[in-house]
Amino acid sequence: MKRSLILLCLVLLYGASFAQVDMSYYLPEGYTYNPDIPTPKEVLGYEVGEWHVTHDQLVMYMKAVAEASDRVVFEETGRSYEKRPQTLLTITSPANLSKLDQIKADRKKLRDPNAAVDIEAMPVVMFMGYSVHGNEASGANASLLAAYHFAAANEIESELENIVLLLDPAINPDGLNRFASWVNSHKAYHLNGDPNGREYNEAWPRGRTNHYWFDLNRDWLPVQHPESRNRVKVYQSWLPNIHLDFHEMGTNSTFFFQPGEPSRTHPLTPERNFELTEKIGRYHAKALDKIGSLYYNQENYDDFYYGKGSTYPDVQGSIGILFEQASSRGHLQESANGMLSFPFTIRNQFTANLSSYQAAKEMRVELNQFMKDFYTQIKAETDADVNKAYIFGSAQDDARSFHLADLILQHDIKVFSLKEDISVNGREFKSENSYIVPADQPQYRLIKAMFETRTEFQDSLFYDISAWTYPMAFNLDYMALNSRILNLASVEEISTTDFSLAPGQVVGQAGAYQYAMEWTDYYAPKATYKLLDEGFRVRVANAPFSTPEGKEFSRGTILIDKGETGQSDQEFFQKLQEIASQSTVDIHAISTGYTAGINMGSTFISVLDKPEVALLVDGGVDSYEAGEIWHLLDQRYEMPVTLLPMDRVSSSVIDRYNVILMPDGRYNGLGKSGAEAIKNWVSNGNTLLAKGGALRWLAQSEIADIKFRSVDNEEKGLQKPYEIYRDATGAKVTGGAIFNARLDLTHPIGYGYTDSTVHTFRNDNLFVEPSTNPYANPLVYTNEPLASGYLHPSNLPGLQNGSVIQVAGVGRGRVVAFADNMNFRAFWFGTNKLYMNAIFFGQVINGGTTR
Repeated sequence: MKRSLILLCLVLLYGASFAQVDMSYYLPEGYTYNPDIPTPKEVLGYEVGEWHVTHDQLVMYMKAVAEASDRVVFEETGRSYEKRPQTLLTITSPANLSKLDQIKADRKKLRDPNAAVDIEAMPVVMFMGYSVHGNEASGANASLLAAYHFAAANEIESELENIVLLLDPAINPDGLNRFASWVNSHKAYHLNGDPNGREYNEAWPRGRTNHYWFDLNRDWLPVQHPESRNRVKVYQSWLPNIHLDFHEMGTNSTFFFQPGEPSRTHPLTPERNFELTEKIGRYHAKALDKIGSLYYNQENYDDFYYGKGSTYPDVQGSIGILFEQASSRGHLQESANGMLSFPFTIRNQFTANLSSYQAAKEMRVELNQFMKDFYTQIKAETDADVNKAYIFGSAQDDARSFHLADLILQHDIKVFSLKEDISVNGREFKSENSYIVPADQPQYRLIKAMFETRTEFQDSLFYDISAWTYPMAFNLDYMALNSRILNLASVEEISTTDFSLAPGQVVGQAGAYQYAMEWTDYYAPKATYKLLDEGFRVRVANAPFSTPEGKEFSRGTILIDKGETGQSDQEFFQKLQEIASQSTVDIHAISTGYTAGINMGSTFISVLDKPEVALLVDGGVDSYEAGEIWHLLDQRYEMPVTLLPMDRVSSSVIDRYNVILMPDGRYNGLGKSGAEAIKNWVSNGNTLLAKGGALRWLAQSEIADIKFRSVDNEEKGLQKPYEIYRDATGAKVTGGAIFNARLDLTHPIGYGYTDSTVHTFRNDNLFVEPSTNPYANPLVYTNEPLASGYLHPSNLPGLQNGSVIQVAGVGRGRVVAFADNMNFRAFWFGTNKLYMNAIFFGQVINGGTTR
């Protein structure tokens, strides 16, 4: 009896509801609703929370609300990879809807310290973004209630004269739909909440991520995916005062709202931001108190990395607010706080949505004044900063420079190209692939966040990465300029509407003896795969050479001839033109085989086989890293790759591939038979690329001779306060930082690079001992490896002069071992080529240069 009473109390406190709920469970007291606006049930056929809304249903309801209400405008802002529409509801008074362009234009003036702005009369703008993580579904389902309430509540009609609401019901359409399909297809009509049930245990890769298994909440700053670019475009057009970011966390948690840990705020975020976030937090507390929900703030979560939805606004005069609701992960699940129902999770999110609205309404002038003051202060900061601009570029590769410039442009930042080559402190920057970003512009703080290096921090714990210095990520030459060395006559502002990479071309005539393509171009692998796929004979020069005309080619240059295709010289030439144009690379005609350095028939030239690639997935594979590789090959280099489930690995299956990719993960599921199959496959002359946990498995399975370093980071002493345990141990985690490494430019892994200094990214504590064979360590850390970000001192010995990339021989084949992530979050352009070199040139690495 006592246990039943305790459970009943927990149920009442936690709000779990076992019976079907109706709208009265969610909607606040004291409101009446316009009967012309359809409820979710009238459109979808079920009450909110009874089923998980699918993306098509969500869009259908948003359209229905917009059609029925004169307060609402529906628009499609873009499409996801799976071609699902990204949608936006703009909700405000009919008078405001008739002058949205004017409201936007007035808001742009907030970024101009010299512009006159009527703060008292300006509406406040609140952006409501739901379920960027697709399996954190209470947000998207709460958006149904938000759309209905703000479109239909009669009592807020006059209030909407002073507020504009932007509602994005599903930031991650593909992930949300994947998750909804899973939980709905496993829902029973009689729920029991057993966490062992299939409903609560999604299949790999889960619904959190987008189509390519990326976490879109880390992509606000890198903007490498269409969902992010479309969303950031909306953000920059509106400059919202408050940005709501609805998430979920572990089932045994309660409800979190910001502010987060005060000591983990990025230094570029003003203190006033924290104060306003805390003030808004009191509105959430009051609302959650009223419905009896448990909650907390200023714990666990931080505001450091500007690539998240709750922090991206903080460096732009806005207030980002993260909400984290304990997740039912289905429709009903047991938790430490009692039975947790899906309707209850939705109600908490919607309640926080309403409290945010109340705060925005009452703090309207204060929030607009804060944004105005933020950008007024920017002017004083830029005047005082000795760094007046940043210049970056690559002398050999247009693409990496272009992609960084394009990234920066997405954030309403002005970027300028050079009209002529210049030299700055002995460093050459070429006009065709160098860019300048002036610091004296409204987005000054965001610019600093992109270009700065930082190795000292107030706190040693990070919820996400501690460094993202973009020129390092793109492996570009860059520097801060302490004076305006360039005038307007020598630079030209880039137009975002027609900024693109120039198409490549064939330099020379048809009928040449050979054609050559330099590997320094970022998109050289894309062109090479197309050439191989056409059946042309493709070779790689393992030594430099020059033509009689004086054109010099470095190691890694690709040599092309017709091979056995039977094409005429003109047909071959036209196909080369097509591939060069599409791949934005130049191909050069060579008139004779009698070249200097090596001749065209040299033994230093190797014939290349077309990579037939399998990427191991499923099971214990890290879906993030697998997705990064899949995206790189599929989107950037247009190379087909087989997503091979781990349980399909056998000798008969993998024999059709010559390259297998093993991302970080747990591979014990392969068993002895899988290990034997892979070892025999590599021994037969194939190439295996492995990272992280895959390396440990290869070593334990005695497939590759890879050794690891251990570091001493055990706590010392007889007794320490238990209260510091979490912080002390968490500080030793390498959450994400940038490191200095030294590359052997003569090794096939180093082809295409012209500077031996490379910046790599790592976010784990797996340390690889260098091979005893000095030729098998093409990339090693320097003795002072930390370039930007946080590293606990105890981890330093694990990195110093250790291996970043190592090649281990296995029979006639080889394993290329990666200690760091060469493809991190799709924006680490600077090391993508190292990974591609292993795919294309692993086959030509001499057996004597492996362990």
